Amino acid sequence: MTVLLVGADKLGNMPKELEDHGASEIIHWTGRKEKNKDIPRHVDLILVVHDYVSHALMDSVKGQAKRRRLPIIFAKRGVAELKQALRNGK
Repeated sequence: MTVLLVGADKLGNMPKELEDHGASEIIHWTGRKEKNKDIPRHVDLILVVHDYVSHALMDSVKGQAKRRRLPIIFAKRGVAELKQALRNGK
């Protein structure tokens, strides 16, 4: 499974948690000064760390995910929040 991680300047333990959840590839966009990027075709899941992403990029990613029917999960910073979001699928 390929995960697009949007937001977060430093990933810390997030990649390990995503790998434990089944991710074989993680693509990271910092989300600060980026906007209007196209989600790669092979992405299976999108994780948005919304404390660290610009509104323009978040809106773009949400729209693309909706059009492509990709699952998208929103989480605040931190691995504990990420674990909970992955468990809930939200």
